[in-house]
Amino acid sequence: MSRFDVSVVGLYILDILGRPVTAIPEGGNVDFIDEIRLTVAGTAGGTCIDLAKLGLNCQAVGAVGSDEKADFVINRMQQFGIDCTHMARLEGVETSATILNVRPNGERPALHCRGASDHFTVSDDMLGDVLDCRYFHLGGTGLLAKLDGAPSAKLLQAAQEAGCVTTWDLVGAGPDTWQFVEPLLRHIDYFIPSIEEAEILSGISGVEENIQFFQTRGVTCPVLTMGAEGSMIAMGDERIHVPVYDIEVVDTTGCGDAYTAGFIAGLADGRSLTDCAHLGTASASLVAGGLGSDAGIVDRTQVEAEMTRWRA
Repeated sequence: MSRFDVSVVGLYILDILGRPVTAIPEGGNVDFIDEIRLTVAGTAGGTCIDLAKLGLNCQAVGAVGSDEKADFVINRMQQFGIDCTHMARLEGVETSATILNVRPNGERPALHCRGASDHFTVSDDMLGDVLDCRYFHLGGTGLLAKLDGAPSAKLLQAAQEAGCVTTWDLVGAGPDTWQFVEPLLRHIDYFIPSIEEAEILSGISGVEENIQFFQTRGVTCPVLTMGAEGSMIAMGDERIHVPVYDIEVVDTTGCGDAYTAGFIAGLADGRSLTDCAHLGTASASLVAGGLGSDAGIVDRTQVEAEMTRWRA
């Protein structure tokens, strides 16, 4: 029996968020806002926190720096029972961090310091521990300089060979990201980007076109989040569309990570793909209703109750 439900490998960030921000004050002037929060975020960090809140036994695998930001990130994850044994603390490096100015409509222009996540990898002596899990999630491809490309492909392949179900997501796809993603595709069971990220990676437009693009390159199950259009899950020839819920959006930071966490939690329960998508949608909806990547989610009981209410 595996020690962990999920190993979450990749991008761990400290987010510093403020809202509502309509403009940056000129010169040295001061403006006043309603709320400021610190959260553990990133395509690994945000997902890991939400998975732990949903009741899964998780280990975090990544890196922080040698600064006060690292203390917050590690302490916060440990508060939720996350095993941080394999969170490296790197000397002379900053913890990866982002400043987000959240607009009244929920958009969040960001300033990011890449930091420690560019400097870690999974060494051979760690591999046995890292793969002692049922689900293996890699998050943050494109912002993991030492792990991107061949090392990530080797890691995902090893996870599949060890019997883990592999899931994957990224953040901020750009023109150079495809070179890091392509070698991974045949080792990904559940591929969970946004449609915008998928289209940047593939270079083609359209949901069905992207589903077929990634299926023919080895992905078992593309799961595309589509903002206000909901999400589309594709397994073979089957297509499952789950719409969004009717909510008031405060901040979209971490919604994709929350969806991923809910989806993985559903898989771990043995639920249907439709129900997995609904649990992901409920998790993302709660996060969208507050500030930061873990806002709104309290525990599994609360998320299940809200999902039942929204689906009614």
